[in-house]
Amino acid sequence: MAHHHEHSDQHGQGHGHGHTDIDWAEMGPQLENQAELFSPVYERAMAWLAREVTEPGLIVDAGSGPGVVSCLFAEAFPGARVMAVDVAEPLLERARARAARQGVADRFATLAGELPDVLGELEYPADLLWAGRSLHHLGDQRAALTAFADRLAPGGTLALLEGGLPSRFLPRDIGIGRPGLQARLDVVQEEWFTRMRADLPGSVAVTEDWPALLTAAGLKHTRTRSFLLDLPAPASDRARAYVAESLARLRDAITDGLDAEDRATLDRLLDPADPASVHRRPDVFLLGAYTVHTAVRPV
Repeated sequence: MAHHHEHSDQHGQGHGHGHTDIDWAEMGPQLENQAELFSPVYERAMAWLAREVTEPGLIVDAGSGPGVVSCLFAEAFPGARVMAVDVAEPLLERARARAARQGVADRFATLAGELPDVLGELEYPADLLWAGRSLHHLGDQRAALTAFADRLAPGGTLALLEGGLPSRFLPRDIGIGRPGLQARLDVVQEEWFTRMRADLPGSVAVTEDWPALLTAAGLKHTRTRSFLLDLPAPASDRARAYVAESLARLRDAITDGLDAEDRATLDRLLDPADPASVHRRPDVFLLGAYTVHTAVRPV
């Protein structure tokens, strides 16, 4: 989730790691579709990582979900072993099945447990540890980064996907309601994200200066790069489904913060029978920016 706000894309979009009320088996297909939709971003990020991370032996995907990204790592780094780590065993089952379908099962493994502690079970240090919007689901992000850094081999790289920009799906004036709806939804999303962070066990507020936090964890050579997801209208069925899921999640998360007119507009956007809905309107698109921060463990 910009911020994993869209439960997976923007803040809340993360994969709600550690949110115990989530039915992961049910969420699996949705998380998989989303990650497949975002594959162009992950592939570009991996090509950028590969310029600095050469021939990693072990890649750890911390907060892997159903393993779409883990399998992309296996493809992008054909000499590497990949370890998908997640709290949700049903999602790791999907990851193993995907690795088998893609012919990479011989160098693919999974590890189930809560981040960051479960990383202590890794038998080998990681040459590349990727945390794709999983960190912001952990109460003490600074302590988690230190734990991540501790699991790196000397010269190993930690890569965080955090921040970026909130996604855009629709023009400013959509012909119904008051123009500028998405900007107002951003505000509600930020407030939701702040509450989500505050409610996490052991939650510690921290200035989200990721390069500074990586440096504080003892790492060097911080780099930052953002990647664009640019899926213009007309949207594919998969992109439309993602937009509808994101807006539906937002509507469910909103207790207040939107006026009656905006709530009515959101309801229309989500009504498949309405020609103005995101299910049917021709102008739906998906545009987002995803930021990756990296740093290296000193040799």
